[in-house]
Amino acid sequence: MLPFALTIAGLGLGCLLLGLYPFGPYQLSLLLARRLRPAPPVPRPDPAAPAETFAICLCAYNEERTIEAKIEDLLQLREAAGQLEILVYVDAAADRTAALLEPYRDRITLVVSAERRGKTHGMNLLVGMTRASVLMFTDANVRIQPDAVAVLRRYFADPSVGCVCSHLTYVNDDAGATAAVGSAYWRLNEWTRGLETDTGSAIGGDGSLFAMRRALHVPVPLGLFDDLFLPLTVLAKGRRVVRAPELRAFEWHTTSPADEFKRKIRIACECMAVHSALWPRLRTLDRWHLYKYVMYRLLRWIGGWFLAAGGVLLTIAAGLLFGVLPTLALLLLAGGGLWLGLRWRIGPVEQVWNMLLAFAGNAIGAWRALRGRRAVTWNVAASARPETADARAAG
Repeated sequence: MLPFALTIAGLGLGCLLLGLYPFGPYQLSLLLARRLRPAPPVPRPDPAAPAETFAICLCAYNEERTIEAKIEDLLQLREAAGQLEILVYVDAAADRTAALLEPYRDRITLVVSAERRGKTHGMNLLVGMTRASVLMFTDANVRIQPDAVAVLRRYFADPSVGCVCSHLTYVNDDAGATAAVGSAYWRLNEWTRGLETDTGSAIGGDGSLFAMRRALHVPVPLGLFDDLFLPLTVLAKGRRVVRAPELRAFEWHTTSPADEFKRKIRIACECMAVHSALWPRLRTLDRWHLYKYVMYRLLRWIGGWFLAAGGVLLTIAAGLLFGVLPTLALLLLAGGGLWLGLRWRIGPVEQVWNMLLAFAGNAIGAWRALRGRRAVTWNVAASARPETADARAAG
């Protein structure tokens, strides 16, 4: 009995290690690789290369609380850049988004859809309306530092760079446990993408702000995330995807656990859909970047299943080693402590709960993707939208 119980416990620990590998062990492997074979993203200008032209694409649904501040932000971006084409698609908004954009029609390219088609459709449409050599993509609730185009000019001076991702900062990380946990995770993600860049290429981008060469753009299939699909296609074509720490973007994080849980389900579902669509190409990556993709991106989306399996196996092992009743009593004690901590709003307990919800949301989303679910359209969580005045201040 003892050898069997220890075997079960070993399998359980192995599952836990796999589930948690993207949150520590993976970064340690990158630190080691950076010492052995660094690849810093220093632009290597090509004097013969033509000057790049820039266009920024934005899709909006019900964004009346933030859309004016966003357009003013983009106009400041154009003023600092000297030249920037601004294209906006309104996806049959049910509020005043389209009406608020009408006064800007002489300064932007505005497309208002009569029916809701989704962000992917809108972005594909806008890309087809511009001939700019560099395409920028952003979200309606994101503020961008005015020197963004100047930063991108430096990075795209390197012909090996095909896609550049921004450094996103959540401005409300003190707005409760959900925002605090999400912001801490994102700081880890930004650090990780920096390490990935230093060792070749980052694996994926972020919808808050990223840019790519138009020559590498392909239409994104409906229901897939452009901020993951497009950088991965760039990587599969042999160009580098890099994180630019000085390309700064600012956003508001969700503050409701329920909102964040739904968001995690949607994101994981669409990321797994991208995996299914691109895996035939991604599997041909060199071994190092295939390792990065599988052990960080893919494992993050399915890691919740490994953690659940690890928990079940360790519970079975504990029951075999210490008895069923003591094991059940320990589980009840832990569950009761979690319930009381949430009821009494104890900060560390709320943070642990939000972490568990994140893993569960990813696992559910991955399962939905395997069943063929797609999120062609969605509503942005209310708790991720500050009031207009707060949005301007955050920028």
